[in-house]
Amino acid sequence: MPTDELNVLASEAIPDPVAFLMHAEPELEGRMPWSSNATFLATMRCGSGSDQVEQRAIYKPVRGERPLWDFEPGLHKRERAAYLLSEHLGVGVVPPTVIRDGPLGEGSFQWFVDADHSEHYFTIFEQFEHLHDDLRHIAVLDVLANNTDRKSGHCLLAHDRVWAIDNGLCFSAPFKLRTVIWEFGGEPIDDALLGRVAPFVERIPVDIAALLDDDEIAAMQHRATKLVTERVYPDDESGHRYPWPLV
Repeated sequence: MPTDELNVLASEAIPDPVAFLMHAEPELEGRMPWSSNATFLATMRCGSGSDQVEQRAIYKPVRGERPLWDFEPGLHKRERAAYLLSEHLGVGVVPPTVIRDGPLGEGSFQWFVDADHSEHYFTIFEQFEHLHDDLRHIAVLDVLANNTDRKSGHCLLAHDRVWAIDNGLCFSAPFKLRTVIWEFGGEPIDDALLGRVAPFVERIPVDIAALLDDDEIAAMQHRATKLVTERVYPDDESGHRYPWPLV
């Protein structure tokens, strides 16, 4: 995780959020409302007595997934892949996410972001211009990941930055981007960010590729090529590439 982003989440008690998520003992607190798949709030604890530290996490077990016609079971792998993509791009917009066993079997555990839930993409865009670069970073992430479900409510405001959550419906081979982030369409992408996209044209990092199928890897390389060739944020002239519901 980039140092400046890690410092936002890390503390003296939990200096390495990823290692903590991998090794802490989870206790389920309850199911998250309004989730189409089984999604649980868990308290993660490590240590004992006065040395015990805890942090909440979002747990998405494989066995709680509803069958989808266009995605194979195992959305937890895509949650992890989105986190790794965010890290390889150096944008740090996806909270630390790991794959491990839990009370209901294997699944993803993602660092819980204690956000202001009155804010979402539309309000952040309108009210917080200094956070527009965070939104641009999420837009590039979503194009590369082929996110089919970037709702406004999947952009969380916390620690004076924007975090992108609910990344399970990503990385399919057919292009079917669905997002609310179109305000930057046609705008040039920052050269430094494009420079971090460019290596994906030739090779997808091994840790990401291990979570995807061969056709998904090839399609991701194609999307990277398109980004570095056209050098602008894509636009949706049809108006059909929005998810539903919007928030």
